[in-house]
Amino acid sequence: MWYNNILETIGNTPLVKLNNITKEIPATVLAKIETTNPGNSIKDRMAVKMIEDAEKRGVLKPGGTIIEGTSGNTGMGLAMAAIIKGYKCIFTTTDKQSKEKVDALRAFGAEVIVCPTNVDPEDPRSYYSVSSRLEREVPNSWKPNQYDNLANTQAHYEQTGPEIWKQTEGKITHLVVGVGTGGTISGTGKYLKEQNPNIKVWGIDTYGSVFKKYKETGILDKDEIYPYITEGIGEDFLPQNVNFDIIDLFEKVTDKDAALMTREIARKEGIFAGNSAGSAIAGLLQLKDKLKPEDVVVVIFHDHGSRYMGKMYNEDWLRERGFLKDEKLTARSILAKRSNQEVVTLDCEKTIVEAINIMKTLSISQLPVTQQGMVIGKVTESNVLDSLLENPSLKSSPVKDIMTASLPFVDLNTSIDKISSMINKDNSAVLVEDEQGKIEIITQYDIIEAISG
Repeated sequence: MWYNNILETIGNTPLVKLNNITKEIPATVLAKIETTNPGNSIKDRMAVKMIEDAEKRGVLKPGGTIIEGTSGNTGMGLAMAAIIKGYKCIFTTTDKQSKEKVDALRAFGAEVIVCPTNVDPEDPRSYYSVSSRLEREVPNSWKPNQYDNLANTQAHYEQTGPEIWKQTEGKITHLVVGVGTGGTISGTGKYLKEQNPNIKVWGIDTYGSVFKKYKETGILDKDEIYPYITEGIGEDFLPQNVNFDIIDLFEKVTDKDAALMTREIARKEGIFAGNSAGSAIAGLLQLKDKLKPEDVVVVIFHDHGSRYMGKMYNEDWLRERGFLKDEKLTARSILAKRSNQEVVTLDCEKTIVEAINIMKTLSISQLPVTQQGMVIGKVTESNVLDSLLENPSLKSSPVKDIMTASLPFVDLNTSIDKISSMINKDNSAVLVEDEQGKIEIITQYDIIEAISG
């Protein structure tokens, strides 16, 4: 048997029991692995449905251009379908989305316009507004508008819901979904509740998003809105696809918990999933006291980990945001492992002769140069030698005349890998300010000692 084109392979994704990451949860937890769709995400389902619906309604005509605001996954599904069906694509996205997502869209021949995240949806620079303007300006174009296009919800009512019902043999008791456009949770939840009204539908939200408070109070609170890192879930407005009557409750998850849990899914279950899966599992763990041993929970794993290699799966990215503190791999741990070393510095007005004498006495090859206590440069043995060979009379000149650029500074959370890559022929060491504000120096020898020790 073969398929006539790649779109026919969408759907019928596997349901996999989670065994390790869910040990604290007194229920059976199953993950719906949507990464097996050809575009590696659940959005393939609704992308094709929206296109087919638009074709039937006559709003998407042959040779047309599809214009959409997307965080990447919907764009991938639309771009894939557009290739098969003969359409062009222009996508707007935000600057918080991972580079991998943008690159993937361009790989499918789409034009991608990156817009600022930290603006209101109504702002003309927002990715919503830019896509709407392009739809008005580009001839024979169509904007799917995944947020308000109810074909999004319908795709999951027709496909995802029936698949889960069949795969669990009707035993599902809880559906857990990260909520962005709302199509997945609303369509899947509607179908499941029609089969069994007792099924609970839990939405996972993020801090900085309006969903949870709106569900609980009916108030769209602008004070709830602020920038967040988690991708694919949460919004600063109310998409028409979010059916609050279907969703029984919302649970908020922090950026940090979502990012770290995303990595844990890969490490403990061998499933390479995206950021919203981390949010969903972190949220489920927060809600574990609401579950019983006989419950069967299905969690949607929306997309693939390869879209987050520069973010959640990058340790330096995590450390820069304070999400990861790995003691054995950082500047802090290198300093902790070695004996106390007094860093000798030299004021920029001191003479080159004084620099030579200090280097000889202490058997060191380089000195940070300071001005009023601030490091402004460095002087090395080779600096001194080259200068004196060229002009021996420089001995009494101040070191500021021959110093070169300062050694680079790193912070205490910088990884050993990054420090190692910064030490080269131009920089024989790096500087770091410790928690007391004292300047420390880390050399290649210190790195070797830390690794071997």
